[in-house]
Amino acid sequence: MTTPPRRTFLGRTFLRHRARRRPGLDGPGARARSAVHRVPALVLTALLAAALVLLGTAPPAGALRTGPDVGVRADVDAPPGTGYVPPVAGVDPPAGVEHVFDPPEELWGAGHRGVDLAAAAGASVVSPGPGVVTFAGQVARRGVLVVTHPGGLRSSLEPVAASVPVGAAVAAGTPVGVVESPPGDGAAPGHCAPRSCVHWGVRRGERYIDPLSLLDRPPIVLLPDR
Repeated sequence: MTTPPRRTFLGRTFLRHRARRRPGLDGPGARARSAVHRVPALVLTALLAAALVLLGTAPPAGALRTGPDVGVRADVDAPPGTGYVPPVAGVDPPAGVEHVFDPPEELWGAGHRGVDLAAAAGASVVSPGPGVVTFAGQVARRGVLVVTHPGGLRSSLEPVAASVPVGAAVAAGTPVGVVESPPGDGAAPGHCAPRSCVHWGVRRGERYIDPLSLLDRPPIVLLPDR
């Protein structure tokens, strides 16, 4: 029997030999056991990926709060005709409409940038839609209240003595004040002087829109007196 050639390295002798495969480390059985061990890892990876997707697509909380940090979600755009009501009772267009919407041809031109609704002094005024009160104070000696709605709409109501603070969250129909009495000497006349009414204006950005269009009713046209 021939002895395999020997190699020496630094005084140590190594024999060339073929590495023997240990039983159980190769073959179909080993591959099957390896696949079994990989299954739980694949399942865990899939579950983690699904959890990350759900967290990434979860909708932000949309609850309105009260306080100085109150904001209105801009990603909720309620279509016209959904959830809006007249700001004063007894208005069923055309009944109760003193002056209709007549926008100016130019941004700063003359026109009527809202509607005037008949209302007695002291009558309750409600928010025409959901949102947050973003202004309540005097402008030209008249009480003005502004409600910012979802979708970038803003309602302005005057003359109104506000009963809610800035930052208050309101829903459509929430009482927000009462109609002020006609202004005294030195104050600018109201929209319906000498009668009493509430002016309701609505803007989207810098553009005024017809407030009555939010009520999902046909356009109102007042005929001249005969």
